[in-house]
Amino acid sequence: MELVHTDSNFEPEESFFQLFSDPRSTRLTRVQLREDFVRDRDLEAIRKQDLIELHLTYCNSLSSRSLKTLSSFRETLVSLCLFGCSNIFYRKGGAPLACTEDSEDEDEDVPAARQAPETDFSFRGFDRLRLLNLGQLPDDVEAESLLRPLRSVTALDLSNVRLQGAAFLTQWRERLASLVLYNVDLSEEVVSTVLELGNLRHLDLSRESRRNVKFKMTRKILTVLVQRLLHLVSLDISGHIMLDNCTVPHFEEAVGRPSTEPCKSSIYPLQELKRPLQFLGLYDTTLCTVTHIPAYKVTGSKNEDQILNAIEAYTEFRPELAHKAINHLFDIARIQHCSQLLRALQLVIAALKCHKYDKSIQVTGSAALFYLTNTEYRSDQSVRLRRDVIQVVLNGMEQYQEVTVQRNCCLTLCNFSIPEELEFQYSRVNQLLLKILEPARQDESIQRIAVHLCNALVCQVDNHHKEAVGKMGFVKTMLNLIQKKLQDRTVSLCPSGSRCCDQVMEFSWSALWNITDETPDNCQMFLNCRGMSLFLECLEEFPDKQELHRNMLGLLGNVAEVKSLRPQLLTPQFITVFSNLLESKADGIEVSYNACGVLSHIMFDGPQVWSMEEPRRDAVMDRMWDAIQSWDVSSRRNINYRSFEPILRLLPQSIAPVSQHWATWALYNLVSVYPSKYCPLLIKEGGVGLLEKVLELESSQPETKEMARKVMEQCENFKEDPMETNNGQEANYGQRG
Repeated sequence: MELVHTDSNFEPEESFFQLFSDPRSTRLTRVQLREDFVRDRDLEAIRKQDLIELHLTYCNSLSSRSLKTLSSFRETLVSLCLFGCSNIFYRKGGAPLACTEDSEDEDEDVPAARQAPETDFSFRGFDRLRLLNLGQLPDDVEAESLLRPLRSVTALDLSNVRLQGAAFLTQWRERLASLVLYNVDLSEEVVSTVLELGNLRHLDLSRESRRNVKFKMTRKILTVLVQRLLHLVSLDISGHIMLDNCTVPHFEEAVGRPSTEPCKSSIYPLQELKRPLQFLGLYDTTLCTVTHIPAYKVTGSKNEDQILNAIEAYTEFRPELAHKAINHLFDIARIQHCSQLLRALQLVIAALKCHKYDKSIQVTGSAALFYLTNTEYRSDQSVRLRRDVIQVVLNGMEQYQEVTVQRNCCLTLCNFSIPEELEFQYSRVNQLLLKILEPARQDESIQRIAVHLCNALVCQVDNHHKEAVGKMGFVKTMLNLIQKKLQDRTVSLCPSGSRCCDQVMEFSWSALWNITDETPDNCQMFLNCRGMSLFLECLEEFPDKQELHRNMLGLLGNVAEVKSLRPQLLTPQFITVFSNLLESKADGIEVSYNACGVLSHIMFDGPQVWSMEEPRRDAVMDRMWDAIQSWDVSSRRNINYRSFEPILRLLPQSIAPVSQHWATWALYNLVSVYPSKYCPLLIKEGGVGLLEKVLELESSQPETKEMARKVMEQCENFKEDPMETNNGQEANYGQRG
């Protein structure tokens, strides 16, 4: 069950339960199962087991056929829960209960349709059964006749059950220690019956809501409950209206710090207690706000402790109350400060796992997680705990395409170190983000967050991760997004009359820049998916958008590094565009630098591939020389190199001296501005030896040789004194595309 609720990619095999069909080889005594994936045949597979405990919760695919299987456990079963398994009391398709050993599993994959209620089953023979939960028993199944054969019950849960009468409960007056009547319509008759159960230690009379309730929890009723049920250690009256004044006036309350002593109780009836209660449920009542409450654990909404107690107490069987309590926790985490962080996180994670298919829990839970995982609380969280958060967040993204859940989940993921903390679910998170970005009319804010996350996920990972994400459709998705932005709603006229370029488009080009870095397959996909056409359209649509130009040119630099793809860039139109961008002053030198990088790789293939008449190769090279000489070599860069290999391959050659000069300039700029980062990288990759060859080549221009010497000197000086020389400032921009 942990696998089912943690990782949605886990698919239970149909034959899984058959592994436990023979108790001689695989023995079970306690089984807990939830949700609809459990089938009649699964329980039948384990019918030979001597089960002591069987808990089935919300297993709505079970039909009355499973009641016969239950009878197989009657001699050993001590604890049984059928909470929310309402279809188990109905025959499937109106068929009789009897199912032979070799009967076929007809309609096995179809959830049990409610047909005729099963009338033949009773708990006769379940002589060892002590704990029974029949919460949400259907209205047309009579609880009294079903339960009458039981003799030894000590704990009974009848949550949300419609009782014709309660007198039958007195058959266990000497034994019953726990009784849960949550959302049961109370009356004087029910209360009178409860008062006869003198051995009760736990009593739950709580409600979900005060609306449309005739019964009032008066001071008199509460007093008599406390007086008559002398062994009570746990009481829950959440959700009730108090008809008359149960509380001590503020000015008469005992002075001093909050106390659990009954004699100081701010709730009059609880002054009758002989000792403080272990548990007291006061959620959604006015009583939770008083000063002195004679109980060690209280549910309510007054403070963080009461709220966390409520989430803990109500999550499993009362998601409607857990949802309200998590909402209160959300307000504390958002507005105040959560002092019990680890407990809060663990409880919210447990609720999200337990109610994976409950939208209200997923909405409030994911919202609370966003605030509970932010920077303020991060140092208190273990790797395991943060991984648990990621798992339940991804579950929510998988299960719900609804805007609020998607936004909450995406924002929560932004609280993590990306990609490091998400790498253990790398493929899954990328698939989910790409799925979010597929719809043509996705919510704008979610699009922006999802593209940002996609970009961060491919920014600092190795190439096999990038290739895998590329095969998922990453490149195509980003280009589709760019195309839609060009076509419609978010590309609109600004007040100035010019076109607006939004963050989604910028992030999309940045993500493409990152995912094509040293990844030829992804570069090929970019070209195959009309990438160059979209590049030209964006350039024309947004002639002054510097950040966009930098991202696009960085991406094309990656494409140009792939020798087999360069011929597709070698057209009069593209070469003219790249040549014109050499003169761009956008984003410092970045656009001009990247355009020159693209052309440097093209020039490296030699004059024999230059088949066009215009523009001429030598004219383009002249423009490249002019551009490089115009750059400030001390420029701080919006770029981050993981490897110099694409630059180093341009050094020891004579076919394109301007490409050699661009590469040497790039190295000198980086090792002089960021010596601690790039000197070791250049030395490690053998760059110094290649620069020595540049000095030996007659074709190398004097200014290129001079710059090569400066690079070598910089590396030599760094080896002698490897201290940072630029006040510790590093290039802090995204991955080099």
